Amino acid sequence: MKLSEYVTFDAVGLAELVARGEISPGELASVALRAVEAVNPAVNATVETWKPEGDVPPGEPAPGLPSLGGVPFLIKDIGVAMAGKRMELGSRLAADNVVPEDSFLMQRFRRAGLVTLGRTTTPELAASVTTESVLYGITRNPWALDRSAGGSSGGAAAAVASGIVPMAHATDAAGSIRLPASYNGLFGLKPSRGRVSLGPAFDEVFNGLAVQAGVSRSVRDSAALLDHISGGEPGDPYRIPSPVRPYSAEVTRAPGTLRIAVLTHAWGGYRTVSSVSAALARTAQLCEDLGHRVEQAELGLGVDWDEFVLANALIWNANLAAQIDALAAAFNRPVDSSTLEPSMLACYASGRRVSGVDLVGALAVRNRVARSLGAFFGHHDLLLTPTVPEPPVPLGTYDEGLEGMDGLGWLHRILGRSPFTAPFNVAGTPAMSVPLETDEATGLPLGMQFAAEYGREDMLFRLAGQLEDAQPWAGRTPAVWAGNFEG
Repeated sequence: MKLSEYVTFDAVGLAELVARGEISPGELASVALRAVEAVNPAVNATVETWKPEGDVPPGEPAPGLPSLGGVPFLIKDIGVAMAGKRMELGSRLAADNVVPEDSFLMQRFRRAGLVTLGRTTTPELAASVTTESVLYGITRNPWALDRSAGGSSGGAAAAVASGIVPMAHATDAAGSIRLPASYNGLFGLKPSRGRVSLGPAFDEVFNGLAVQAGVSRSVRDSAALLDHISGGEPGDPYRIPSPVRPYSAEVTRAPGTLRIAVLTHAWGGYRTVSSVSAALARTAQLCEDLGHRVEQAELGLGVDWDEFVLANALIWNANLAAQIDALAAAFNRPVDSSTLEPSMLACYASGRRVSGVDLVGALAVRNRVARSLGAFFGHHDLLLTPTVPEPPVPLGTYDEGLEGMDGLGWLHRILGRSPFTAPFNVAGTPAMSVPLETDEATGLPLGMQFAAEYGREDMLFRLAGQLEDAQPWAGRTPAVWAGNFEG
């Protein structure tokens, strides 16, 4: 198979070829590795790749679910453990760390028949919304190499957008699935808290703010992936009702008439730039044309923005400090500039000062945000916002003026550049970025975010399928695209 043929298929389409015997999983793996050779020197999306060991079984899909057997796949270098492979967390502090056993999520990737061929880049400890680390270097946006690919799943998004794989694993603690999806013209859905197990090493990450799923080029791929990986494991702290039907079935199901509220400008006084506001207005009109009831709305978080950021900083920094201490002890390495970047040293210093009382107070803020959003979704089915209030930013934007910044200042910086996404992590509710728009001045992708109440991924997938049919994005490809190579 030529690369120009390979990139025309999404993951479900590739699995169908495997199921019909038209190509083997091993042949697909070889094509994907050729794609890495073609585009990764430009975008730096993968940390390492490997050939599958021996014959790759095609996988056996669960009854009623589409097969993903034989599909080439990449895992982010944090959040999921693959036995015998390195997981370095984007940090020199964890360099050369090899994990001894699969995490529950990795077990589910294997059962789905996905063929994992490598790791994607992440910023240090996944604590940024751009992927520029000392350990891995800069990950570039395949649409414009001088722009950020986003973070913390920037490597995953750049790999999928450039055609290396049709979908890839991603994590999200403040927007790290949705922001890279927006920057790279992809679909990305953050599931509800508890939908995907983080075990066995963790019960929750960042006190419940973090979840795992993936980014993809088609809605049905993300739905199929969530079908295969959702569900609890023994000892999980949350139990969420299973969906009535597979998410894959929801993609082609009519959503009915939805009550969609629109929020143009984010909390904290952050203003959406005019080109993104115009794209949001076009998306709202598209929803109206599809028969939905759309209206402008105000939504309070239950706390003011500074209190919201402080609560996130307390949770993030306390967790980061504990993780850093554990890594330093495990690898007998110092916690200093030889092992950590300036932003993480700032977060570590702040985190070491967080008291138990401080953390309990932050969790009380989490509850107030969840209650406020819960009440809002009692009157609206969905909330529509820009995923990000501006187009993809130039590389180096987040490193400017780091001198003297503390951990609270770092959270103000990253949440200020992505203010629409983090509230849904705090509340634990699902949200998706849909690649409906482009910036008229630059041609760069602009994602539109839709958020729903807890457990309603089904509603999001129905609308996403309808939007994909009404305004397809599959024909848009970036400047760095594996399909441009014949290797």
